[in-house]
Amino acid sequence: MIPAMAASAEDLLRTTPIFRKLSPDDRRRLAAVARVKVYARYDVIFDEGAPSDFFYTIASGRVKICKSTPAGKDVILEVFGVGDPFGAVAVYEGRRFPASAVAMEDTVCVLVPRQDFFALLEQHPSLVRGLLLGLTHRLIELTNRMAELTGGRVEPRVARLFLKLADENGQARADGLFIPLPLSRQELANLTGTTIETTIRIMSRWGKQDVVRTEKDGFVIVDRKALEDLALA
Repeated sequence: MIPAMAASAEDLLRTTPIFRKLSPDDRRRLAAVARVKVYARYDVIFDEGAPSDFFYTIASGRVKICKSTPAGKDVILEVFGVGDPFGAVAVYEGRRFPASAVAMEDTVCVLVPRQDFFALLEQHPSLVRGLLLGLTHRLIELTNRMAELTGGRVEPRVARLFLKLADENGQARADGLFIPLPLSRQELANLTGTTIETTIRIMSRWGKQDVVRTEKDGFVIVDRKALEDLALA
């Protein structure tokens, strides 16, 4: 967290994928109205139904997007990491946030007020063009993510989730690929649209088969080839 806090908003925006296509001048204009905010683990960044007053981007940490079902169950729609914007569609459309955002660990975000953001877009068309590339790419990823959760067998969905987390957060170790994301069994179930009981059975079986091992601070993918085969089943 300390390096992110020491950095300026402009430095943080420079390392964020959605802002990388901006010109240095446009990035400076955006940074001039931005603010940096720190959230502790489990802090609610915004609630479902709250006004979309800010455009949020993660400088460090992780954020989960959750939505309550009519039955009262919380479903995790997505987990965002360093460099990811979240809540952007609601900000662009001027509607209330359709889901809640919660910090999964100590997290630093860059916040751009919606009113200032749109004023810059109106004054500087080049800013619009630069942002479109990053936003379009992220929307495609989210569309693909939702498609994975809507059908098919549960175990392949869980396998695809772990492969996705490995690609985004994996750290090579002697015993496998470490994912430093301490998700609970309930959170894994929410991410894959299944029950906690099913998730417990799958994770227990994978642990015994040395496919994925659960650790205190995350997971270790021991046999990636087996996980890839399961994802295609």
